[in-house]
Amino acid sequence: MPEPIKVLSQHPPGGRCTLYARYAGELSSSLHLAMRVIHTDCRDAHGEGFPSMRVNGVVLQPSDGVILSPEDICTGLKNGGVDLSACTDLLSRLDAIMERFLGEAV
Repeated sequence: MPEPIKVLSQHPPGGRCTLYARYAGELSSSLHLAMRVIHTDCRDAHGEGFPSMRVNGVVLQPSDGVILSPEDICTGLKNGGVDLSACTDLLSRLDAIMERFLGEAV
């Protein structure tokens, strides 16, 4: 069975690759889902290359066309059939990851 959460990343990871891996780590921990980071040389944001995040084989698409937000991820999880009821604070946890990421970029 494929991993429910998969991140396609360059090596070494850049900004969005790092952010998506952090998101995936939180999802794995909070929802007890398997995750995997795959390093690739293929640049294809939100497609078949990096930076991309997949849920149950479906590539998540950012609503702004650039970077996945916590809301995009929660929507993608729900659409991918992942039950979020066990982790009611998931959105706030993902928001905290995004805020830390943005703070590091300054």
